[in-house]
Parts: sequence; structure tokens; C-alpha cells
Amino acid sequence: MATEDASTVIHWARAYDVLVGVLTLGRERRFRSGLVDLVQLRPGQAVLDVGCGTGSLAMAAKSRVGAAGEVCGVDPSPEMIARARRKASRGRAGIRFENGSAEALPFADDAFDVVLSTLMLHHLSDDGRAAGVREIGRVLKPGGRFLAVDIGSGGKVHGHGFMHRIGSHADFDLDRLIAVIEEAGLTVASRGPITQRILGISNLRFLVAAAPAG
Repeated sequence: MATEDASTVIHWARAYDVLVGVLTLGRERRFRSGLVDLVQLRPGQAVLDVGCGTGSLAMAAKSRVGAAGEVCGVDPSPEMIARARRKASRGRAGIRFENGSAEALPFADDAFDVVLSTLMLHHLSDDGRAAGVREIGRVLKPGGRFLAVDIGSGGKVHGHGFMHRIGSHADFDLDRLIAVIEEAGLTVASRGPITQRILGISNLRFLVAAAPAG
């Protein structure tokens, strides 16, 4: 859940973990587990978390894909990546974390079965989002899936809670990104609301898109 804009990249990684724990009333682990359920991760799959923050979602993914699977995380914040590496090392998770941006992912073509993005896309400019989605399509294997979780109105306007106060993204709507995703060659397979609030956001939505089977 880290940002891409240099002016809003989160550098307070340890405090961020504490804050998320407080604002989710200690339910962050359940929230992350519910997210990976949306893409039905299987043992042995390769997974990338774009905007991985301190690595919590990547570690939830690793618990699903197991020792035979591969999980990588990328984030523009050096502090977030450093903390993610420490957390993964303590848990012996074997996850690769890299500094980098969604617009220029440091990974090969057709490298991942699943790409995850949680509360990252709304931080990008319109051009940055288009570039990021193209990059996600590039690194997905044929038939791979992309899960995006972000702010969306679903036809109704709600407050964006704490996240609204640390960024300028009140008008972002994940559902409006469908055209951008389709232009990148992906097909939206499912979408809908996330019922659990996190960071005070009452209108989280998810979207799952698939790469061509090849």
C-alpha cells in the first residue's frame, strides 16, 4: 500500500505497520487473507505484489503458494522495502523484495501467474496508471490474473477516511479503470465491493482481470 508519487512515497515504514494495525482493529491479517482468496492462489505459483509496502500481503501470498512457489514485492519506498525484507527474514518467508515503480517493473516478461495491487493505483497519474497496467500485463504469464483492490464508488460516494487525508485521490474510482485494463490486453473477469473496512475506507472495491491464454 505504498505510493508512487515522489511527494507522497511513505518513508515511515515501522510506524505505518503500527498505524494499519490500529486502524484495522487488529484485523489486518484477516483482511490480507481475504484478498488472496479472491485470486485463489495455488501451491507452486509465482506472485508479484506491486506497491508491496512492508510486505504483509506478499507474506500472505507466500503462505498460499508454499515453498514451491515464488513471491516478489516491489515498492518505490526504500524504507518500506527494508522493513519488508526484515519481516520476511524473521519469518523465513523467502520472498524477494525490490525497489521499483509500477511504471517500470524490474522483472522479465511472462514471469508471474498472479499480480496483486492494493491501494496503489489511486496514487498514480492517469499516464502512470496506464503505464503501470501495461507493465502488469507484460509480466503476467499467458492466462495469468491481476487483482486490483482500491477506492471505488460503485455508483455511490463515500468518504475515503484516513487515506483521503494523506493523498489527493478523492475522485478515484477503480471501476473507471476497466477501459485502461482492457487497452492493456487484459479482460476483466470479476469485480465487486470489499466488505471489510481498512484505514477508515468504506468504499473499497476489487477487480480481477485475466491475461490472454496465449
